[in-house]
Amino acid sequence: MSTLPFSNRSRPVTHLLGYPRMGEGRALKWALERHWRGDSSAETLESVAADIRGESLRSQLTSGIDRPATGDFSFYDGMADLALLFGQAPARFGDLPNTLDSLFALTRGVETAGEKLAPLAMKKWFNSNYHYLAPELDAGRPFRVDAARFLEPIREAVAECPGVKPVLIGPLTFLWLSRGADAPDRLARSAELADAYAAVLAALAALGIEWVQIDEPVLGLDLPPEWRAAFEPTYHRLKTPGLKLLLATYFGELDGQVALAAGLPVDGLHLDATTNVDLSTVVDRLPSFKVLSVGIIDGRSIWRADPERLLDRLEPIHRQLGDRLWLAPSCSLLHLPLDARHETHLPEALADNLSFARQKLDELVLLARGLSEGREAIAGEISAAKAARDRLDSLHGRRDPERRARIARALREEPVRQSPYPERAERQRQRIGLPLLPTTTIGSFPQTDEIRATRRAFKRDEIDQAEYERRMRDEIVEVVRFQESIGLDLLVHGEPERNDMVEYFGEQLEGYAFTRQGWVQSYGSRCVKPPIIWGDVARPSAMTVEWSRHAQSLTDRPVKGMLTGPVTLLFWSFVRDDLTREEVAYQIADALRDEVRDLADAGIAAIQVDEPAFREGLPLRRRDWPDYLDWAVRAFRHATAVAPDDCQVHTHMCYSEFNDIIESIAALDADVITIETTRSNMQLLDAFADFDYPNEIGPGIYDIHSPLVPSEDEMVARLRLALEKVPAERLWVNPDCGLKTRGWPEVRTALAAMVSAARRLRGELQDQS
Repeated sequence: MSTLPFSNRSRPVTHLLGYPRMGEGRALKWALERHWRGDSSAETLESVAADIRGESLRSQLTSGIDRPATGDFSFYDGMADLALLFGQAPARFGDLPNTLDSLFALTRGVETAGEKLAPLAMKKWFNSNYHYLAPELDAGRPFRVDAARFLEPIREAVAECPGVKPVLIGPLTFLWLSRGADAPDRLARSAELADAYAAVLAALAALGIEWVQIDEPVLGLDLPPEWRAAFEPTYHRLKTPGLKLLLATYFGELDGQVALAAGLPVDGLHLDATTNVDLSTVVDRLPSFKVLSVGIIDGRSIWRADPERLLDRLEPIHRQLGDRLWLAPSCSLLHLPLDARHETHLPEALADNLSFARQKLDELVLLARGLSEGREAIAGEISAAKAARDRLDSLHGRRDPERRARIARALREEPVRQSPYPERAERQRQRIGLPLLPTTTIGSFPQTDEIRATRRAFKRDEIDQAEYERRMRDEIVEVVRFQESIGLDLLVHGEPERNDMVEYFGEQLEGYAFTRQGWVQSYGSRCVKPPIIWGDVARPSAMTVEWSRHAQSLTDRPVKGMLTGPVTLLFWSFVRDDLTREEVAYQIADALRDEVRDLADAGIAAIQVDEPAFREGLPLRRRDWPDYLDWAVRAFRHATAVAPDDCQVHTHMCYSEFNDIIESIAALDADVITIETTRSNMQLLDAFADFDYPNEIGPGIYDIHSPLVPSEDEMVARLRLALEKVPAERLWVNPDCGLKTRGWPEVRTALAAMVSAARRLRGELQDQS
């Protein structure tokens, strides 16, 4: 119980770092896709966006947030917006103005005058499942400010609430995450970029803005000394008369950079308090005129907060800081679904423990009230939160001691395949009989309107299980016939029955639950609906075997079984907060182990276990890497080691920098790894070549995240680059990723060209031999 007299208590300022962009019912997604198809105008799209921004602002104000966030909205991605704001479109696009059309050209690519202009590379935003577009800096292109598109939404927000707080990604984070030059050359431009930022800040001050939030999440990384040293001179250049700056870091701990961050020439500092940060140490180092924003509500967790526990941390800080204490979520709420009130179908004990973006606003204001009025003022809410968690903990399936003990026993021995790769590879060649430069795809084929309509009809009980399965089997027949017709070597069944690569498996595993409107933006208009892991995970029955068996029965060519790996099923879900992620990963791996065994027993000669989240899960601090990599590799191997030698195990990873974890990727011991390399123009293969990666590699040569369709000659050129780094006998030919989001016309054209490209090079190599 707080002992501070009520009359001496101040109410902390509440604010947000950002808010979900998609709007109610994913309104922005549908508006974007209508616009891209040419079915609606730019004015219509802008109108939808304005409505979403208005609703976001009103939600914050209605909840009692003191400093609502603004300026964080994007039609695609904030880093790409900054590239246009500062005149940094790549030279291949020419001198692009800061317009919507320019943004979509940068993010999706464009074909003009017969030339295909590749989009910016897509990367993971730190250790989240959000993807950003990496700007390409050109030393010959000076930074220049084109701010009208950035300022207009802020102007509209100021008209409704003068106290809004605009949000900007910081200059050093922008430079660190950009491409097109080496890190020293990018850093050398920090003063020039700071001056461009200062011009934007001056424009914000002219609008009457009091506070601006500058995000520098790179402070949570192991930055080189010269980058750390650049912060103070950079932020001196950002000082703007009449404007206060709140420097925000999140995702990672400051560690030895507390003194640096606390001493910067800014007016406030935001820290992610969901890390192991020692708040009292920060307070001791913070100058007396600065505010401290404590990110006390986890901006990436869907679980209801425990106000009593959080007040235990906050009350001592509040006594020290008084009105210099601000409260916020740890990071932008972009990483959460919009509103948990839609999830009325879930068990009450589970639903009562959910907190999405809109609920986080209420939790934040509740904590501020508890600090200013005392815990007795919110005693009912504290009791309700505790009772809700007790009900969740008592749910059947929450804990299974026998299952946990069985997994622990199994993991006492190192999970390894029966034989080393060279021996397995020979047995696989004898069984599968693939040619040089074998062609395959990553798994999914287009999810057509007809497939989605069938799925909706099944969920609404408009068709029965038998009719649903008949239609899915018919779709598999068409996909297999198409692959045979163009000459693909290793086929897939196309995954028409799968709504999502994580949700599909979660629906068949115990311990998972599913939302109806729990959508989260992944990139652009692409949204995902992560399942919720609330209990111990187990597989009641086979999940994919019958679909794979059906596909294999249709052809004499081998068909891959398709699974999502344990690390990805973990990180692309909202995970329970009462177990370590390592423990949950082993539970998932054990369930997948049974599925791998059943697929192999069913005669499936190749099984792909996708792990696109493998690097995403890597901690931001290198000191924490070994522990994570140890259990992540162990979980994958526990799932796959049961495969017999003549069963080829594949894995797939995308949008990953592999250089610093290549040994761990090799330790997965997958027979074949397929990776995204198109946007890097095969540069990601350097890590595999430098390391002398021992197994087989399929570098993607078709960028499926762009509507541009590559020609056969373009793919041949990419394969020639790949052959410089990977021996032909270990090189596969495939797209960058699954084809779920693409349309059939472009897929038919692109895959036919891909097969022709492989055949052309295959012929050249055979002639040379």
